[in-house]
Amino acid sequence: QLHLTTSEKNELARSLEMVQNQLQEKESEIKREISEYKDRLLQAEKEHQDALTEVNRKNEVEIEACHEKISSLEHFISSQKLEIEHLKSNKEQLNNSLKEANQALGELLKTKVR
Repeated sequence: QLHLTTSEKNELARSLEMVQNQLQEKESEIKREISEYKDRLLQAEKEHQDALTEVNRKNEVEIEACHEKISSLEHFISSQKLEIEHLKSNKEQLNNSLKEANQALGELLKTKVR
């Protein structure tokens, strides 16, 4: 009976050791997988951040280009307004000169008819 109990005890001890070894292997495997997932997550986060940084940089460049274009167009519009004012002034002067010339011509024609 003692021999049988000792034999069962030894068998149970071997079974327990096998189960403990299997658990340790499984734990190691799970830790390795967790480590791999963490690495992949960090890599994905880095790639996402890099892509975000690049998009932000491109947007800033595009915004700056738009600001420059707006500034250039505002300058162009301002110069066109000045040109329009200048042309209006010249037109008025030409109209006045034409009136004076027509009046002078009228006077000359009256003098010639007499």
